[in-house]
Amino acid sequence: MQTRIEITNDGSHTLFVPELNEHYHSTFGAVQESRVVFIQSGLNFLDPARSPLQILEVGFGTGLNAFLTCLECEKSSRQIHYTGVEKFPLSKGITDLLNYPDFIDHSMQPVFRLIHNAPWNLATSITGNFRLLKIDKDIRDIFPENTTYDLVYFDAFGPEVQPELWTEEIFQKIAFSMKNGGILVTYSVKGAVRRALKNSGFEVEKIPGPPGKREITRATKK
Repeated sequence: MQTRIEITNDGSHTLFVPELNEHYHSTFGAVQESRVVFIQSGLNFLDPARSPLQILEVGFGTGLNAFLTCLECEKSSRQIHYTGVEKFPLSKGITDLLNYPDFIDHSMQPVFRLIHNAPWNLATSITGNFRLLKIDKDIRDIFPENTTYDLVYFDAFGPEVQPELWTEEIFQKIAFSMKNGGILVTYSVKGAVRRALKNSGFEVEKIPGPPGKREITRATKK
């Protein structure tokens, strides 16, 4: 897919896909959206004693969520094993231009580069606390039965663009691969999405979202 870099309202980059008429992040602010939806409402919501923490991201995209998660685990010294699934990996020509390290913490630019330069389909230590496995496959094809995730970042393109990923079948597979009490966070609060989560064994709640998004969804595996 062809993409172009755009600047969101908080000054951080996102990507726009003309073919889909879709952005990778909220145009109100890419970094602030990721911090609220995935870090604040997901990672920091979990018991800090959970370590090592197993995280699955559906839609690795620009690597922003992985980068922010890595920075958080360095602050807390929590061990994190992070699996990011992306069917359409971005080229190095795009990722090298993204401004997240300069926007967040310029001294962490080498970490952002390591995240994107890490080989696909091979677990790699990015820092002493953060281990990354990037998988370049369709999420529907990768669920290992023995994996037990504590936290899922569901960050695929929206239900209108990728309806095949927001189904009971997908959420049931995700639930099967999660620990009891594990949580899934996503930006979508559509009724069909919340119903699919409930029917897949999750307790679902709406919680406050970032600027430009009144509510988001947090779901807990029963």
